[in-house]
Amino acid sequence: MTENISIKITNPDSDEAFPILEELSANLHLRFGSDGRNSFTDWENNNESFVFVVAEMNNEIVGCGAVRPINKTIGEVKRMYSKFSRKKIGQTILTFLEKEAKKIGFTELVLETRVKNESAVHFYQKQQYKVIPNYGKYINRPEAICFGKTLK
Repeated sequence: MTENISIKITNPDSDEAFPILEELSANLHLRFGSDGRNSFTDWENNNESFVFVVAEMNNEIVGCGAVRPINKTIGEVKRMYSKFSRKKIGQTILTFLEKEAKKIGFTELVLETRVKNESAVHFYQKQQYKVIPNYGKYINRPEAICFGKTLK
C-alpha cells in the first residue's frame, strides 16, 4: 500500500517546520558532527526565488526540503530530509521542488552533501543528479560532493 504524501509550501521559520528542521539538524550533527544550520541562514521571506516545503503523511510532518537561488538560472537544493526511509518521501519532495524551481525560472539545480552520506549520494544519483565540480564554499572541501541536474 502506497502512503499518501502531501507537500506544502511554508516558511522555514513556521511552527510546523520547526520540529522537522530540528530533527534534521540533530541527525546531521550525530552523523557528521555538523548540523548544517549555518548553510541555511540567508533565507528571504516573501522572495519568490526561495521555496521551502514540508511533507506530511498521516497528519505528521515527515520531511522537508528547499530551493534557494544561486543566480537567476541556477537554484540550490537545501535542507532535504526524510524522517522515514523507503516511503518515497524524499523523492516526492525533490520532484515537487524541481517543478517549483522550473516555475521560478531555474534551468538547473545544484546541491551538496557529504561524501560519507552514502544514502544521500545514492539517492541523488537515482534521481538523475550528476556529480559536478564542487562550487561556492564547497570548493577545496574534500568531504563535500556536489551534484547538478538540468531541469527539462
